Amino acid sequence: MLSDIEIAQNAKMKKIGEIASSLGISEDYLEPYGHYKAKLSENLYSQTAFREDGKLILVTAINPTPAGEGKTTVSVGLAEAMGRIGKKAVLALREPSLGPVFGIKGGAAGGGYAQVVPMEDINLHFTGDMHAITAANNLLCAMLDNHIQQGNELRIDQRRILFKRCMDMNDRELRNIVIGLGGKANGVPREDGFNITVASEVMAILCLATDLSDLKKRIGNILVAYDLDGKPVFAEQLGCTGAMTALLKDAVKPNLVQTIENNPAFIHGGPFANIAHGCNSIRATKLALKLGDYCITEAGFGSDLGAEKFFDIKCRYGGLKPSCVVLVATIRALKYNGKVRKEDLSKENMWALEKGIVNLKTHIENMHKFHVPVVVAINRFHTDTDAEIEFVRSFCAEMGVEVSMCEVFSKGGEGGIDLANKVCETISLCENCNESFRTLYSTELSLKEKTETIAREIYRADGVTYTPQAEKAIKEIEAIGFGELPICVAKTQYSLSDNPALLGKPKGFTITVRDAKVSAGAGFVVIYTGDILTMPGLPKKPSALNIDCDGGGNITGLF
Repeated sequence: MLSDIEIAQNAKMKKIGEIASSLGISEDYLEPYGHYKAKLSENLYSQTAFREDGKLILVTAINPTPAGEGKTTVSVGLAEAMGRIGKKAVLALREPSLGPVFGIKGGAAGGGYAQVVPMEDINLHFTGDMHAITAANNLLCAMLDNHIQQGNELRIDQRRILFKRCMDMNDRELRNIVIGLGGKANGVPREDGFNITVASEVMAILCLATDLSDLKKRIGNILVAYDLDGKPVFAEQLGCTGAMTALLKDAVKPNLVQTIENNPAFIHGGPFANIAHGCNSIRATKLALKLGDYCITEAGFGSDLGAEKFFDIKCRYGGLKPSCVVLVATIRALKYNGKVRKEDLSKENMWALEKGIVNLKTHIENMHKFHVPVVVAINRFHTDTDAEIEFVRSFCAEMGVEVSMCEVFSKGGEGGIDLANKVCETISLCENCNESFRTLYSTELSLKEKTETIAREIYRADGVTYTPQAEKAIKEIEAIGFGELPICVAKTQYSLSDNPALLGKPKGFTITVRDAKVSAGAGFVVIYTGDILTMPGLPKKPSALNIDCDGGGNITGLF
Protein backbone atom coordinates (compact mmCIF):
# COMPACT_ATOMS: atom_id res chain seq x y z
CA MET A 1 0.00 0.00 0.00
CA LEU A 2 1.42 3.37 -1.03
CA SER A 3 1.92 6.10 1.57
CA ASP A 4 0.34 9.55 1.13
CA ILE A 5 3.60 11.06 -0.06
CA GLU A 6 4.18 8.24 -2.56
CA ILE A 7 0.69 8.72 -4.00
CA ALA A 8 1.27 12.46 -4.23
CA GLN A 9 4.68 12.06 -5.87
CA ASN A 10 3.15 9.76 -8.50
CA ALA A 11 0.40 12.24 -9.36
CA LYS A 12 0.38 13.66 -12.90
CA MET A 13 0.22 17.35 -12.15
CA LYS A 14 -0.67 19.96 -14.74
CA LYS A 15 1.28 23.19 -15.08
CA ILE A 16 -0.29 25.85 -12.91
CA GLY A 17 -1.20 27.92 -15.97
CA GLU A 18 -3.51 25.11 -17.13
CA ILE A 19 -5.22 24.97 -13.74
CA ALA A 20 -5.72 28.72 -13.84
CA SER A 21 -7.08 28.51 -17.37
CA SER A 22 -9.74 26.01 -16.23
CA LEU A 23 -11.10 28.82 -14.04
CA GLY A 24 -10.84 31.42 -16.78
CA ILE A 25 -7.82 33.07 -15.14
CA SER A 26 -5.38 34.64 -17.55
CA GLU A 27 -1.66 34.14 -16.98
CA ASP A 28 -1.51 37.92 -16.54
CA TYR A 29 -3.04 37.37 -13.09
CA LEU A 30 -0.62 34.60 -12.05
CA GLU A 31 2.56 35.06 -10.04
CA PRO A 32 4.17 31.59 -10.37
CA TYR A 33 6.25 29.94 -7.66
CA GLY A 34 7.75 27.23 -9.84
CA HIS A 35 5.67 25.11 -12.22
CA TYR A 36 2.87 23.92 -9.94
CA LYS A 37 1.91 26.72 -7.57
CA ALA A 38 1.23 30.42 -7.91
CA LYS A 39 0.00 33.52 -6.15
CA LEU A 40 -3.08 35.22 -7.59
CA SER A 41 -2.72 38.88 -8.52
CA GLU A 42 -4.63 41.61 -6.72
CA ASN A 43 -6.05 42.72 -10.10
CA LEU A 44 -8.03 39.49 -10.38
CA TYR A 45 -10.47 40.71 -7.72
CA SER A 46 -11.61 43.70 -9.76
CA GLN A 47 -11.91 41.52 -12.87
CA THR A 48 -14.28 39.07 -11.14
CA ALA A 49 -16.23 41.48 -8.91
CA PHE A 50 -19.23 41.59 -11.27
CA ARG A 51 -19.74 37.81 -11.25
CA GLU A 52 -22.48 36.12 -9.28
CA ASP A 53 -21.33 34.11 -6.27
CA GLY A 54 -21.44 30.33 -6.32
CA LYS A 55 -22.74 28.18 -3.47
CA LEU A 56 -20.68 27.98 -0.29
CA ILE A 57 -20.21 24.52 1.24
CA LEU A 58 -18.58 24.17 4.68
CA VAL A 59 -16.93 20.88 5.63
CA THR A 60 -16.67 20.29 9.37
CA ALA A 61 -16.62 17.26 11.68
CA ILE A 62 -17.46 15.65 14.97
CA ASN A 63 -14.92 16.02 17.80
CA PRO A 64 -11.59 14.61 16.60
CA THR A 65 -10.26 11.37 18.04
CA PRO A 66 -7.00 9.38 17.76
CA ALA A 67 -8.89 7.23 15.24
CA GLY A 68 -8.96 10.14 12.76
CA GLU A 69 -11.91 11.61 10.89
CA GLY A 70 -10.36 12.79 7.59
CA LYS A 71 -12.07 16.17 7.25
CA THR A 72 -9.52 17.61 4.82
CA THR A 73 -9.49 14.34 2.88
CA VAL A 74 -13.28 14.53 2.47
CA SER A 75 -13.04 18.20 1.46
CA VAL A 76 -10.55 17.38 -1.29
CA GLY A 77 -12.45 14.26 -2.34
CA LEU A 78 -15.70 16.22 -2.57
CA ALA A 79 -14.05 18.75 -4.89
CA GLU A 80 -12.74 15.91 -7.04
CA ALA A 81 -16.18 14.26 -7.10
CA MET A 82 -17.83 17.54 -8.09
CA GLY A 83 -15.53 17.61 -11.11
CA ARG A 84 -16.52 14.06 -12.01
CA ILE A 85 -20.24 14.92 -12.07
CA GLY A 86 -19.63 18.00 -14.21
CA LYS A 87 -19.78 20.69 -11.53
CA LYS A 88 -17.36 23.60 -11.43
CA ALA A 89 -16.05 23.56 -7.88
CA VAL A 90 -13.15 25.40 -6.27
CA LEU A 91 -11.54 24.13 -3.08
CA ALA A 92 -10.50 26.70 -0.43
CA LEU A 93 -8.36 25.29 2.39
CA ARG A 94 -5.93 26.45 5.06
CA GLU A 95 -2.16 26.20 4.83
CA PRO A 96 -0.54 23.59 7.09
CA SER A 97 1.51 24.70 10.09
CA LEU A 98 5.02 23.30 10.45
CA GLY A 99 4.28 22.57 14.12
CA PRO A 100 1.91 19.64 13.48
CA VAL A 101 3.88 18.55 10.39
CA PHE A 102 6.91 17.82 12.57
CA GLY A 103 4.83 17.00 15.64
CA ILE A 104 2.05 14.44 15.74
CA LYS A 105 -1.09 15.55 13.90
CA GLY A 106 0.41 15.58 10.42
CA GLY A 107 -0.14 17.93 7.53
CA ALA A 108 -3.23 19.48 6.02
CA ALA A 109 -3.12 18.35 2.42
CA GLY A 110 -5.62 15.49 2.63
CA GLY A 111 -4.72 11.83 2.27
CA GLY A 112 -4.70 8.85 -0.05
CA TYR A 113 -6.18 9.72 -3.45
CA ALA A 114 -7.83 12.87 -2.14
CA GLN A 115 -4.86 15.21 -1.73
CA VAL A 116 -3.75 18.64 -2.85
CA VAL A 117 -0.38 18.74 -4.59
CA PRO A 118 2.54 19.38 -4.62
CA MET A 119 2.05 17.85 -1.19
CA GLU A 120 5.62 18.31 0.07
CA ASP A 121 5.67 22.00 -0.83
CA ILE A 122 2.26 22.69 0.71
CA ASN A 123 3.19 20.95 3.97
CA LEU A 124 6.59 22.63 4.23
CA HIS A 125 7.51 26.20 3.24
CA PHE A 126 4.96 26.53 0.40
CA THR A 127 5.08 30.16 -0.84
CA GLY A 128 6.49 31.60 2.37
CA ASP A 129 3.26 32.98 3.87
CA MET A 130 3.94 31.55 7.34
CA HIS A 131 7.42 33.05 7.37
CA ALA A 132 6.09 36.46 6.32
CA ILE A 133 3.50 36.39 9.10
CA THR A 134 6.16 35.36 11.63
CA ALA A 135 8.48 38.15 10.46
CA ALA A 136 5.75 40.81 10.63
CA ASN A 137 4.69 39.67 14.10
CA ASN A 138 8.23 39.71 15.42
CA LEU A 139 9.01 43.07 13.83
CA LEU A 140 6.25 44.54 15.99
CA CYS A 141 7.80 42.90 19.07
CA ALA A 142 11.25 44.22 18.18
CA MET A 143 9.87 47.73 17.64
CA LEU A 144 8.05 47.62 20.96
CA ASP A 145 11.15 46.56 22.92
CA ASN A 146 13.30 49.04 21.04
CA HIS A 147 10.85 51.81 21.92
CA ILE A 148 11.26 50.95 25.61
CA GLN A 149 15.05 50.76 25.26
CA GLN A 150 15.24 54.15 23.53
CA GLY A 151 13.47 56.10 26.26
CA ASN A 152 9.88 54.77 26.32
CA GLU A 153 8.15 57.94 25.16
CA LEU A 154 4.77 56.15 25.27
CA ARG A 155 5.39 55.23 28.92
CA ILE A 156 4.62 51.57 28.23
CA ASP A 157 4.17 49.54 31.39
CA GLN A 158 6.62 46.66 31.00
CA ARG A 159 4.45 44.53 33.31
CA ARG A 160 1.46 44.91 30.99
CA ILE A 161 2.79 44.03 27.54
CA LEU A 162 0.22 41.82 25.81
CA PHE A 163 1.71 41.08 22.39
CA LYS A 164 4.01 38.03 22.13
CA ARG A 165 6.61 36.82 19.69
CA CYS A 166 5.79 33.79 17.54
CA MET A 167 7.30 30.98 15.51
CA ASP A 168 5.71 28.25 13.40
CA MET A 169 6.98 25.28 15.37
CA ASN A 170 5.92 23.31 18.44
CA ASP A 171 8.40 24.45 21.11
CA ARG A 172 7.16 24.32 24.70
CA GLU A 173 10.42 25.83 26.00
CA LEU A 174 9.39 29.19 24.53
CA ARG A 175 6.01 29.47 26.26
CA ASN A 176 7.50 31.56 29.06
CA ILE A 177 10.90 33.24 28.76
CA VAL A 178 12.89 36.20 30.08
CA ILE A 179 14.40 38.60 27.54
CA GLY A 180 16.79 41.54 27.70
CA LEU A 181 19.40 39.90 29.94
CA GLY A 182 23.10 40.76 29.69
CA GLY A 183 23.27 44.41 30.62
CA LYS A 184 21.98 47.76 29.44
CA ALA A 185 23.10 47.37 25.81
CA ASN A 186 21.00 44.21 25.41
CA GLY A 187 17.63 45.74 26.24
CA VAL A 188 15.34 46.01 29.23
CA PRO A 189 14.77 42.69 31.04
CA ARG A 190 11.17 41.50 31.17
CA GLU A 191 9.07 38.36 30.98
CA ASP A 192 7.90 37.36 27.51
CA GLY A 193 6.75 34.31 25.59
CA PHE A 194 5.96 32.83 22.17
CA ASN A 195 2.76 31.76 20.46
CA ILE A 196 2.79 29.39 17.53
CA THR A 197 2.42 31.48 14.35
CA VAL A 198 -0.99 30.05 13.49
CA ALA A 199 -2.36 31.31 16.82
CA SER A 200 -0.99 34.83 16.31
CA GLU A 201 -3.19 37.86 15.80
CA VAL A 202 -1.28 38.69 12.62
CA MET A 203 -2.38 35.34 11.17
CA ALA A 204 -6.00 36.11 12.09
CA ILE A 205 -5.71 39.56 10.52
CA LEU A 206 -4.38 38.11 7.27
CA CYS A 207 -7.32 35.71 7.13
CA LEU A 208 -10.00 38.30 7.93
CA ALA A 209 -8.70 41.29 5.94
CA THR A 210 -10.64 42.20 2.81
CA ASP A 211 -7.66 43.79 1.02
CA LEU A 212 -4.19 45.22 1.68
CA SER A 213 -5.54 48.54 2.95
CA ASP A 214 -7.86 46.78 5.38
CA LEU A 215 -4.96 44.60 6.52
CA LYS A 216 -2.83 47.69 7.23
CA LYS A 217 -5.63 49.30 9.21
CA ARG A 218 -6.17 46.14 11.24
CA ILE A 219 -2.45 45.87 12.02
CA GLY A 220 -2.54 49.40 13.41
CA ASN A 221 -5.41 48.39 15.70
CA ILE A 222 -3.44 45.62 17.46
CA LEU A 223 -3.48 46.25 21.21
CA VAL A 224 0.14 45.69 22.26
CA ALA A 225 0.27 46.97 25.85
CA TYR A 226 -1.03 49.39 28.45
CA ASP A 227 0.83 52.48 29.62
CA LEU A 228 1.62 53.45 33.21
CA ASP A 229 -1.75 55.22 33.47
CA GLY A 230 -3.63 52.10 32.38
CA LYS A 231 -4.43 53.43 28.91
CA PRO A 232 -4.20 51.11 25.85
CA VAL A 233 -1.23 51.33 23.48
CA PHE A 234 -1.79 50.22 19.87
CA ALA A 235 0.62 49.08 17.15
CA GLU A 236 -0.08 52.24 15.16
CA GLN A 237 1.56 54.31 17.92
CA LEU A 238 4.83 52.42 17.41
CA GLY A 239 4.98 53.53 13.77
CA CYS A 240 5.64 50.13 12.19
CA THR A 241 2.33 49.33 10.47
CA GLY A 242 3.73 50.32 7.07
CA ALA A 243 6.77 48.06 7.47
CA MET A 244 4.62 45.16 8.67
CA THR A 245 2.30 45.61 5.70
CA ALA A 246 5.31 45.58 3.37
CA LEU A 247 6.30 42.19 4.76
CA LEU A 248 2.77 40.87 4.15
CA LYS A 249 2.01 42.38 0.72
CA ASP A 250 2.56 39.06 -1.07
CA ALA A 251 1.35 36.82 1.76
CA VAL A 252 -2.10 38.41 1.53
CA LYS A 253 -2.52 37.00 -2.01
CA PRO A 254 -4.19 33.54 -2.19
CA ASN A 255 -2.20 30.55 -3.45
CA LEU A 256 -3.40 28.40 -6.35
CA VAL A 257 -2.56 24.68 -6.51
CA GLN A 258 -4.44 21.53 -7.61
CA THR A 259 -5.79 18.22 -6.36
CA ILE A 260 -4.42 14.88 -7.53
CA GLU A 261 -7.23 14.89 -10.12
CA ASN A 262 -6.23 18.40 -11.30
CA ASN A 263 -9.10 20.30 -9.68
CA PRO A 264 -8.27 23.90 -8.68
CA ALA A 265 -7.55 24.61 -5.02
CA PHE A 266 -6.87 27.85 -3.15
CA ILE A 267 -4.73 27.31 -0.05
CA HIS A 268 -4.37 30.42 2.08
CA GLY A 269 -4.01 31.23 5.76
CA GLY A 270 -3.76 28.65 8.51
CA PRO A 271 -5.18 29.51 11.95
CA PHE A 272 -5.83 26.62 14.35
CA ALA A 273 -9.45 26.24 15.46
CA ASN A 274 -8.80 25.31 19.09
CA ILE A 275 -6.68 28.41 19.85
CA ALA A 276 -7.65 30.69 16.93
CA HIS A 277 -10.60 31.05 14.54
CA GLY A 278 -9.70 28.07 12.36
CA CYS A 279 -10.70 29.18 8.84
CA ASN A 280 -8.86 30.00 5.64
CA SER A 281 -8.82 33.58 4.39
CA ILE A 282 -11.94 35.53 3.48
CA ARG A 283 -10.12 36.65 0.33
CA ALA A 284 -9.54 33.08 -0.88
CA THR A 285 -13.10 32.01 -0.11
CA LYS A 286 -14.65 35.04 -1.82
CA LEU A 287 -12.49 34.59 -4.90
CA ALA A 288 -13.41 30.90 -5.07
CA LEU A 289 -17.10 31.86 -4.92
CA LYS A 290 -16.62 34.18 -7.92
CA LEU A 291 -14.73 31.60 -9.99
CA GLY A 292 -16.75 28.45 -9.31
CA ASP A 293 -20.34 27.32 -9.08
CA TYR A 294 -19.43 25.80 -5.72
CA CYS A 295 -16.79 26.77 -3.16
CA ILE A 296 -15.83 23.95 -0.79
CA THR A 297 -14.06 25.13 2.34
CA GLU A 298 -13.36 23.64 5.76
CA ALA A 299 -13.13 24.80 9.35
CA GLY A 300 -10.73 23.22 11.82
CA PHE A 301 -11.45 20.44 14.31
CA GLY A 302 -15.04 19.71 15.37
CA SER A 303 -18.02 21.89 14.56
CA ASP A 304 -18.09 23.13 18.17
CA LEU A 305 -14.88 25.02 17.38
CA GLY A 306 -14.17 25.61 13.69
CA ALA A 307 -17.72 25.72 12.34
CA GLU A 308 -19.03 27.96 15.14
CA LYS A 309 -16.19 30.41 14.50
CA PHE A 310 -16.68 30.13 10.74
CA PHE A 311 -20.29 31.22 11.16
CA ASP A 312 -19.95 33.72 14.00
CA ILE A 313 -16.65 35.35 12.98
CA LYS A 314 -15.75 34.68 9.34
CA CYS A 315 -19.25 34.79 7.85
CA ARG A 316 -20.11 37.82 9.98
CA TYR A 317 -17.10 39.82 8.75
CA GLY A 318 -17.10 38.47 5.20
CA GLY A 319 -20.83 38.74 4.56
CA LEU A 320 -20.81 35.04 3.64
CA LYS A 321 -23.94 32.88 3.52
CA PRO A 322 -23.28 29.12 3.46
CA SER A 323 -25.64 26.85 1.54
CA CYS A 324 -24.73 23.50 3.09
CA VAL A 325 -22.68 21.87 5.85
CA VAL A 326 -20.93 18.55 5.27
CA LEU A 327 -20.37 16.93 8.67
CA VAL A 328 -17.59 14.34 8.62
CA ALA A 329 -17.45 11.33 10.95
CA THR A 330 -16.14 7.80 11.00
CA ILE A 331 -17.74 4.74 12.53
CA ARG A 332 -14.45 4.13 14.34
CA ALA A 333 -14.58 7.59 15.91
CA LEU A 334 -18.19 7.12 16.96
CA LYS A 335 -17.24 3.89 18.72
CA TYR A 336 -14.34 5.71 20.36
CA ASN A 337 -16.88 8.21 21.71
CA GLY A 338 -18.67 5.16 23.09
CA LYS A 339 -15.55 4.39 25.19
CA VAL A 340 -13.93 1.73 22.98
CA ARG A 341 -10.12 1.57 23.21
CA LYS A 342 -8.23 2.64 20.10
CA GLU A 343 -6.78 -0.83 19.58
CA ASP A 344 -10.29 -2.37 19.53
CA LEU A 345 -11.93 0.03 17.08
CA SER A 346 -11.65 -2.40 14.15
CA LYS A 347 -14.01 -4.86 15.85
CA GLU A 348 -17.77 -4.59 15.42
CA ASN A 349 -19.33 -3.11 18.53
CA MET A 350 -22.95 -2.06 18.14
CA TRP A 351 -23.33 -1.15 21.82
CA ALA A 352 -20.45 1.35 21.67
CA LEU A 353 -21.66 2.75 18.34
CA GLU A 354 -25.13 3.34 19.73
CA LYS A 355 -23.63 5.03 22.79
CA GLY A 356 -21.09 7.15 20.89
CA ILE A 357 -23.33 8.33 18.06
CA VAL A 358 -24.76 10.92 20.46
CA ASN A 359 -21.67 13.02 19.57
CA LEU A 360 -22.73 13.06 15.91
CA LYS A 361 -26.32 13.85 16.93
CA THR A 362 -25.19 16.88 18.95
CA HIS A 363 -23.11 18.26 16.10
CA ILE A 364 -26.02 17.88 13.65
CA GLU A 365 -28.35 19.69 16.06
CA ASN A 366 -25.76 22.43 16.57
CA MET A 367 -25.38 23.07 12.85
CA HIS A 368 -29.14 23.34 12.46
CA LYS A 369 -29.08 26.18 14.99
CA PHE A 370 -27.41 28.27 12.27
CA HIS A 371 -30.26 27.33 9.89
CA VAL A 372 -27.99 25.56 7.38
CA PRO A 373 -28.85 22.12 5.90
CA VAL A 374 -26.53 19.24 6.84
CA VAL A 375 -25.22 16.23 4.91
CA VAL A 376 -23.31 13.64 6.95
CA ALA A 377 -20.22 12.14 5.30
CA ILE A 378 -19.06 8.87 6.84
CA ASN A 379 -15.41 8.39 5.90
CA ARG A 380 -15.43 4.61 5.38
CA PHE A 381 -12.85 2.17 6.67
CA HIS A 382 -12.60 -1.41 5.41
CA THR A 383 -13.32 -2.61 8.96
CA ASP A 384 -16.79 -1.00 9.01
CA THR A 385 -19.38 -3.79 9.07
CA ASP A 386 -22.71 -3.87 7.25
CA ALA A 387 -24.58 -3.78 10.55
CA GLU A 388 -22.66 -0.68 11.71
CA ILE A 389 -23.22 1.09 8.39
CA GLU A 390 -26.94 0.33 8.43
CA PHE A 391 -27.24 1.61 11.99
CA VAL A 392 -25.70 4.95 11.02
CA ARG A 393 -27.90 5.21 7.91
CA SER A 394 -31.04 4.62 9.97
CA PHE A 395 -29.93 7.06 12.65
CA CYS A 396 -29.34 9.86 10.12
CA ALA A 397 -32.65 9.11 8.39
CA GLU A 398 -34.45 9.51 11.71
CA MET A 399 -32.76 12.91 12.13
CA GLY A 400 -33.87 13.93 8.65
CA VAL A 401 -30.38 14.36 7.19
CA GLU A 402 -28.77 12.75 4.17
CA VAL A 403 -25.80 10.47 4.81
CA SER A 404 -23.15 9.31 2.35
CA MET A 405 -20.59 6.53 2.79
CA CYS A 406 -17.42 8.14 1.46
CA GLU A 407 -14.44 6.28 -0.01
CA VAL A 408 -12.40 9.19 -1.34
CA PHE A 409 -9.22 8.12 0.48
CA SER A 410 -8.97 4.91 -1.54
CA LYS A 411 -10.86 5.91 -4.70
CA GLY A 412 -10.43 9.69 -5.06
CA GLY A 413 -13.28 11.55 -6.73
CA GLU A 414 -15.03 8.31 -7.72
CA GLY A 415 -15.44 7.48 -4.05
CA GLY A 416 -17.21 10.77 -3.38
CA ILE A 417 -19.74 10.88 -6.24
CA ASP A 418 -22.63 9.88 -3.98
CA LEU A 419 -21.65 12.63 -1.52
CA ALA A 420 -21.37 15.22 -4.29
CA ASN A 421 -24.80 14.33 -5.67
CA LYS A 422 -26.41 14.48 -2.23
CA VAL A 423 -24.81 17.86 -1.46
CA CYS A 424 -26.02 19.31 -4.78
CA GLU A 425 -29.50 17.86 -4.23
CA THR A 426 -29.68 19.20 -0.67
CA ILE A 427 -28.74 22.68 -1.87
CA SER A 428 -31.24 22.59 -4.74
CA LEU A 429 -34.07 21.46 -2.42
CA CYS A 430 -33.37 24.20 0.11
CA GLU A 431 -35.21 27.27 -1.12
CA ASN A 432 -33.49 30.48 0.01
CA CYS A 433 -31.18 28.46 2.28
CA ASN A 434 -28.59 31.25 1.96
CA GLU A 435 -31.06 33.77 3.32
CA SER A 436 -32.12 31.57 6.25
CA PHE A 437 -28.58 31.44 7.64
CA ARG A 438 -28.02 33.34 10.85
CA THR A 439 -25.30 33.69 13.46
CA LEU A 440 -25.74 32.31 16.96
CA TYR A 441 -25.59 35.57 18.88
CA SER A 442 -25.76 39.33 18.52
CA THR A 443 -22.53 41.21 19.10
CA GLU A 444 -24.53 43.70 21.16
CA LEU A 445 -24.57 41.14 23.98
CA SER A 446 -21.92 41.46 26.68
CA LEU A 447 -18.80 39.28 26.45
CA LYS A 448 -20.14 37.07 29.23
CA GLU A 449 -23.53 36.73 27.53
CA LYS A 450 -21.87 35.70 24.27
CA THR A 451 -19.66 33.19 26.07
CA GLU A 452 -22.61 31.75 27.93
CA THR A 453 -24.68 31.50 24.74
CA ILE A 454 -22.01 29.38 23.05
CA ALA A 455 -21.44 27.31 26.20
CA ARG A 456 -25.17 26.61 26.51
CA GLU A 457 -26.15 26.16 22.86
CA ILE A 458 -23.05 24.51 21.38
CA TYR A 459 -21.16 22.83 24.22
CA ARG A 460 -24.36 22.02 26.18
CA ALA A 461 -22.79 23.18 29.44
CA ASP A 462 -24.81 23.89 32.58
CA GLY A 463 -23.06 27.21 33.01
CA VAL A 464 -19.80 29.17 32.91
CA THR A 465 -17.37 29.82 35.75
CA TYR A 466 -14.94 32.75 35.54
CA THR A 467 -11.63 32.96 37.40
CA PRO A 468 -10.72 36.29 39.03
CA GLN A 469 -8.23 36.89 36.21
CA ALA A 470 -10.96 36.34 33.61
CA GLU A 471 -13.38 38.64 35.44
CA LYS A 472 -10.76 41.39 35.52
CA ALA A 473 -9.79 40.93 31.86
CA ILE A 474 -13.38 40.96 30.59
CA LYS A 475 -14.21 44.05 32.59
CA GLU A 476 -11.14 45.85 31.23
CA ILE A 477 -11.82 44.85 27.60
CA GLU A 478 -15.36 46.19 27.82
CA ALA A 479 -14.15 49.36 29.54
CA ILE A 480 -11.84 50.26 26.63
CA GLY A 481 -14.64 49.78 24.08
CA PHE A 482 -14.24 46.25 22.68
CA GLY A 483 -17.17 44.54 24.37
CA GLU A 484 -19.25 44.35 21.18
CA LEU A 485 -16.75 42.24 19.24
CA PRO A 486 -17.54 38.59 18.47
CA ILE A 487 -15.71 36.04 20.61
CA CYS A 488 -13.23 33.31 19.72
CA VAL A 489 -13.24 30.55 22.33
CA ALA A 490 -9.95 28.73 22.91
CA LYS A 491 -10.95 25.23 24.03
CA THR A 492 -9.86 21.62 23.76
CA GLN A 493 -10.85 20.04 20.45
CA TYR A 494 -11.35 16.56 21.90
CA SER A 495 -14.57 17.20 23.79
CA LEU A 496 -17.68 19.35 23.62
CA SER A 497 -16.64 20.41 27.13
CA ASP A 498 -13.35 22.02 28.21
CA ASN A 499 -12.16 18.66 29.58
CA PRO A 500 -10.59 16.48 26.84
CA ALA A 501 -11.45 13.30 28.74
CA LEU A 502 -15.21 13.84 28.51
CA LEU A 503 -16.29 12.11 25.27
CA GLY A 504 -19.65 11.66 23.57
CA LYS A 505 -22.15 14.23 24.86
CA PRO A 506 -20.98 15.23 28.35
CA LYS A 507 -23.58 16.22 30.94
CA GLY A 508 -23.48 18.08 34.23
CA PHE A 509 -20.41 20.21 33.53
CA THR A 510 -19.53 23.88 33.51
CA ILE A 511 -17.05 25.71 31.29
CA THR A 512 -14.21 27.44 33.15
CA VAL A 513 -12.96 30.70 31.63
CA ARG A 514 -9.50 31.46 32.97
CA ASP A 515 -8.63 34.57 30.92
CA ALA A 516 -9.65 36.82 28.04
CA LYS A 517 -7.65 38.87 25.55
CA VAL A 518 -8.79 41.29 22.90
CA SER A 519 -7.44 40.85 19.37
CA ALA A 520 -8.59 44.31 18.32
CA GLY A 521 -6.90 44.13 14.93
CA ALA A 522 -8.47 40.80 14.05
CA GLY A 523 -11.77 41.98 15.46
CA PHE A 524 -12.59 39.44 18.18
CA VAL A 525 -12.03 38.70 21.85
CA VAL A 526 -10.28 35.42 22.69
CA ILE A 527 -11.87 33.57 25.62
CA TYR A 528 -9.45 31.05 27.15
CA THR A 529 -10.98 27.95 28.74
CA GLY A 530 -9.52 24.98 30.57
CA ASP A 531 -5.81 24.33 30.12
CA ILE A 532 -5.57 25.23 26.43
CA LEU A 533 -2.11 26.44 25.33
CA THR A 534 -1.16 28.79 22.48
CA MET A 535 2.27 27.19 22.01
CA PRO A 536 2.07 23.38 21.61
CA GLY A 537 4.91 21.01 22.46
CA LEU A 538 6.35 18.06 20.57
CA PRO A 539 5.23 14.51 21.48
CA LYS A 540 7.56 11.79 22.75
CA LYS A 541 8.03 10.49 19.20
CA PRO A 542 7.56 13.47 16.83
CA SER A 543 6.94 12.97 13.13
CA ALA A 544 10.26 14.74 12.48
CA LEU A 545 11.99 11.44 13.36
CA ASN A 546 10.49 9.83 10.22
CA ILE A 547 11.16 12.60 7.70
CA ASP A 548 14.27 12.48 5.51
CA CYS A 549 15.68 14.07 2.38
CA ASP A 550 18.25 12.38 0.11
CA GLY A 551 21.05 13.95 -1.91
CA GLY A 552 18.71 14.48 -4.84
CA GLY A 553 16.26 16.50 -2.78
CA ASN A 554 13.67 13.70 -2.59
CA ILE A 555 11.62 13.81 0.62
CA THR A 556 10.46 10.63 2.35
CA GLY A 557 8.51 9.91 5.53
CA LEU A 558 6.20 12.91 5.16
CA PHE A 559 3.03 10.86 5.94
